[in-house]
Amino acid sequence: MGQLAIAVAAMAIVVVASNFLVQFPVPGSLGPVSLTDLLTFGAFTYPAAFLVTDLTNRRFGPAAARRVVVAGFVLAVALSVWLATPRIAIASGTAFLVAQMLDVTVFDRLRRAAWWKAPFVSSLLGSVIDTLLFFSLAFSAAAAGVLGFDDAFAVEAAPLLGAFAPEVPRWISWALGDFCVKILVATALLAPYRVLLAVVRSMPEKAPA
Repeated sequence: MGQLAIAVAAMAIVVVASNFLVQFPVPGSLGPVSLTDLLTFGAFTYPAAFLVTDLTNRRFGPAAARRVVVAGFVLAVALSVWLATPRIAIASGTAFLVAQMLDVTVFDRLRRAAWWKAPFVSSLLGSVIDTLLFFSLAFSAAAAGVLGFDDAFAVEAAPLLGAFAPEVPRWISWALGDFCVKILVATALLAPYRVLLAVVRSMPEKAPA
């Protein structure tokens, strides 16, 4: 139970930090690419949530991983309302819960495959769902009409991916940029995942049903 408490705390810290940081675009530019129109700081921290889920899943199994996701979700949403905004908390909570539950299921299906396959594929699919749900709920004009917020900076037109491309609402460019960074970070996190496998004892495998 103590180890699960550590996992819950780690999950809450990662999600709250990401919910706070997603409100801040990365300043500056990279050549002709405007980073302000491309990324938010939340993209760099959120993939660690998949690392926590996957290690919990590997050690304790999918049922325990789901409990960590739900507990982390409750703590994170409560703290995010205070540190971020109710809108960000609602969008993040919805996206987080759906994406992490998908991650748990996919990881469990692939747990007998090569060591990297389960964490990479589950994080990839989870990141797709999380990005689509979060940015559409947090910043889209449709969500603004339902949730009653006005974020002119997020919905104003900007070049897609901050470069010479058709103009789209800035939140769409943020979503694409954040997704690319999430995948890069998730790939980089395969190294600590591999190292931690030697520390976290693997859950005994179940015979196929």
